[in-house]
Amino acid sequence: MNILVTLDENYIPPLKVMLWSLFFNNPGCDFKVYLLHSSIPENSLRSLRRFVENNGQKLFPIQIDNNYFENAPVVMHYTKEMYYRLLAYKFLPQDMNKILYLDPDILIINSIRELYNMDISDNLFAAAFHKRVPIKEINKLRLKAYEMEEYFNSGVLLMNLELQRKEIDEGEIFKYVEKNKARLVLPDQDILNALFAKRIKALDEFKYNFDTRYYKYARLLNSKAINMEYIIKNTVILHFCGKKKPWKKNYSGKFHSLYQHYIALSQRQCLKH
Repeated sequence: MNILVTLDENYIPPLKVMLWSLFFNNPGCDFKVYLLHSSIPENSLRSLRRFVENNGQKLFPIQIDNNYFENAPVVMHYTKEMYYRLLAYKFLPQDMNKILYLDPDILIINSIRELYNMDISDNLFAAAFHKRVPIKEINKLRLKAYEMEEYFNSGVLLMNLELQRKEIDEGEIFKYVEKNKARLVLPDQDILNALFAKRIKALDEFKYNFDTRYYKYARLLNSKAINMEYIIKNTVILHFCGKKKPWKKNYSGKFHSLYQHYIALSQRQCLKH
C-alpha cells in the first residue's frame, strides 16, 4: 500500500506514532511511505528511515523545491508542506495510480485494507465530511463555493492519482490561492473543497476520520450508539484535529490516554533497535 505524508521536521515525532499505529494494526501489509518535504535535514530523514525499516516497511523521501507555494498563506499550526498533497500527483512516481494521504496527528486503530481498496475510479479523492450543518453553510459563503454540497476534511485522502493527472490543472490551484489569500482559514482544505468538492467520494466520518474533539457530539447525534466500545471495534482512524495536540503538555482530550499508550509503544519499538 502507498502512504503519503507531507510535513516539516517538527512533525516527525507524531509521524512516528502515526506510522507505528498503522504498521501495528495492519500486520502482514507492505507499506511504501512517501514523504513530501522541502527542508527536513538529512540526519532526521535517516532516523525516520531507520524507524520505518525496523518495522519492515519502506520510506521514500521526496524533496520539493522551496519555491512551491512560497506566497501561499500559512496560519496557526499549519505549515507550507500542507499544500504539497494538492500536487502529489505531480511529485510522486508517474506510474503510481493510488495513494492514501494521512495527517501525522492521527492514530490508525484497525485495518485500512477496506479503505485503501475502495473503488474511486470516477472520483479524484475520497474523504470524510463532518456532519455539522452551520459550519458547512459558513464555509460555502466564505469560499464563495455555493454549489459545494459538503465541506470535506483533508486529513485523510484516498487519492486517484491517475485521474488527477488528467483533470487537475496546477495553474488553477495557484490562481485560486493568489485570488483568495485573505479568506483561506484552513488553507489546503479550503482549496480542496472550493475546487474539487464535487469530485470527492464521501467516506464514513465515524469509521475513517473520527474527530476526537466531538466524541460527545457524535454520541448525541447517533442516540449514543457510538460509544467507546463501538469506536475501538469499528473506527479505523482517530483524528486529533485542531490546535490542541495529544503529544503536548496540558492536553486533556477524551483519547489522551490511548494516544500516550501509542507513544510509549512506538518509543519502545525504537529502543529495540
